[in-house]
Amino acid sequence: MSSRWKLNLLRSLIVFSVGLTFECLSATKMEAQEVAITFDDLPAHGSLPSGTTRVDVARSILATLKAAKIPEVYGFINAGKLEKFPEDIEVLKVWREAGQPLGNHTYSHLSFTDNPVPEFEENIERNEPALRLLMGNQNWHWFRYPYLWEGDTLEKRHAVRAYLKEHEYRIAQVTMDFEDYAWNGPYARCVEKKDEKAIQWLKESYLNTAAEYLALDEKMAQQIFHREIKHVLLMHVGAFDALMLPKLLEQMKKQGFRFVTLEEAQADPAYQLDPDAALKDGGTLLDQVFDSQHLQYPPHADKPMKELQDLCK
Repeated sequence: MSSRWKLNLLRSLIVFSVGLTFECLSATKMEAQEVAITFDDLPAHGSLPSGTTRVDVARSILATLKAAKIPEVYGFINAGKLEKFPEDIEVLKVWREAGQPLGNHTYSHLSFTDNPVPEFEENIERNEPALRLLMGNQNWHWFRYPYLWEGDTLEKRHAVRAYLKEHEYRIAQVTMDFEDYAWNGPYARCVEKKDEKAIQWLKESYLNTAAEYLALDEKMAQQIFHREIKHVLLMHVGAFDALMLPKLLEQMKKQGFRFVTLEEAQADPAYQLDPDAALKDGGTLLDQVFDSQHLQYPPHADKPMKELQDLCK
């Protein structure tokens, strides 16, 4: 074997080894992108198409989660909704029967921006009897701020955070959100009108927007933490969410996401960060950091909010 031939062989092996290492690193990178799914506004969110019940929506979501082998998914409840529709307690029961946990989202989905601290804290407390009844000895001490509004003044923000800590709550932060709730109302209207073309557009725009904004949230996290973090995705118990959940989970798996529990996600040190900012509109943890530090958002497409508002009117 000539020296030149040996040299060429050695070079080929080095190139192959580098390529293989890169592929392995890429695969590891994709596998490492972990996300916990959470659902807000149980037992009821958004308009329903004719012939669909709240329990139908919950059962559909739960069946999809089970089929996709998604680990423990917290549902954040507003027990005050049961005052007007007591029959919706069945939604919370089937959620628990499926082995899924519940957390606190305030009794009446109260806006912290529009209300003082004592009233907000009282609204948190009023939600607890239902949680105790449904969760028993299991952990329900996770709190999700309605609208993700954590305080429009520092005094309010600090006061409620102190209250939550004193009452052994952990804040269920969000790092991924594509405002999925905006599709539920248009879907109910379009079903009523039997507008199949509009419904197809809803399906496509929902998945496209999800892909766009989950990618944006990944970029934002990289910009803040200079690494991949474990994410928490916010969703809602709406009829269109139930319809689209199988496709959404399939799309996310193809994008390299692996699903974990809320506990596992928030074990990431990223969730120790407190933006400590007074923000009227709040937002995800990433939004809060960007807005409070006046960072420039990565380029991204706008959500089709106007089109959704006008569709099937």
